[in-house]
Parts: sequence; C-alpha cells; structure tokens
Amino acid sequence: MKRLIDSGLEQLASMLFRMGELAQKTVSLSIMNYLEGTHTPAQVKTLSDTLSEMAEPIEDTAFEIIARFQPVASDLRIVKSYMKICYDFRRYGRYALDISQIYERLSGMGECDISFRETIEKMGLETLEMVGTSIEALRNHDPELAKTLAEMEKKVDKLYYSYLDKLIETKTTTGCTISSLLVVRYLERIADHATYIGESIVYLATGQKTRLR
Repeated sequence: MKRLIDSGLEQLASMLFRMGELAQKTVSLSIMNYLEGTHTPAQVKTLSDTLSEMAEPIEDTAFEIIARFQPVASDLRIVKSYMKICYDFRRYGRYALDISQIYERLSGMGECDISFRETIEKMGLETLEMVGTSIEALRNHDPELAKTLAEMEKKVDKLYYSYLDKLIETKTTTGCTISSLLVVRYLERIADHATYIGESIVYLATGQKTRLR
C-alpha cells in the first residue's frame, strides 16, 4: 500500500534526476568547449545558473517532507542523501562554469602541446564517465555501481598528478600552462564530488557510511 510520504519522495527524486541530467550536460559542454571551442561560455553560464535555481525548490521540498511526515530510518536517509546530492550537482555546475570562464579569459587548448592536450582529453573523458555513473547509480539506487566510482576517481587523480609533473618539467609559464593547470584542478574537484554522490547513494541504499576516496 502506498504511503503518504511516498508521493513526496517520488517528487523529490524526479526533481533531483532532472537536476542531475542538466548537471551532466553542463559539465560535458564545458569540457568540450575548452577542448574544441564548440560552445560559447554564455551557454554554460546559463546552464550553471539554472542548476543553482533548481537547488532551492529541491531543498524546500525536502524540508517540507521532513516537517509533514517526520520520516525515520530509510526514508530519512533518502531525504538527507538527496539534499547532499543536490549540493554536489550544484558544484558540478559551478566547476563547469569555472572551466568555461577560463576558456573565455585564457582560451582553450589550441596553443597547447599535443601531449598536454591528450592528457586533458583523457582526464575530461574519465571525469565525464564519473559524472554519468554517479547519475545512473542515483537513478537506480545502486550501491555497487556507486562503489565503482572509487577506482574511477583514482584514475582521474593519477592523470591529475602526472599532469602536474609534466607542467613542472616544462619550466615555462604560458597561457596554456596557466589555463590547463586551473582546468585539471576543476576536473579533479568534479571527480571528487562524483565520489561524494557515490557515498551518499551507498548510505541511502544500505545505511552504511563509507568513503570512496
């Protein structure tokens, strides 16, 4: 039998899924823009602003569920986890906007050495895969899929630190080195937030608190 709280949880989940899909699109456009110059920074800013606007009604709905139904056990875990994931989706948008603004101010990878470009492309693809996995795991409340984010995050970290080593070896400062350093840092932070989402999914599905990074 369907409970009164179930409709509220379904509404909250639907709102969060839409936010997740938009967050994925925002990160993808931002990375592709930096690598290829295929989109305008204004597009990314509009999407990032929309993500911020979507966060408030999600938070309001979560508080309304708590106030009306006083959830306990698994229901409370779901509401709490959804609120945390909402914040992480918002951070996806914020870092995507940061990458876009770097492109606008310092340009993208056009003037960079091919080896730099290859590393950032790999890191960007790995990060995008993490974002997609975090959203899929959320949609299915799949703790095992969420746990795979731990190994994926290690790959991103490895690329990040290898890139830092490569920058040190160049011993020069150019627009490319400055912009790429900032971008790989933002990608690394997006990957971190993907693992945070994974941790929230494990918690809401199993009640277990775990660290994936």
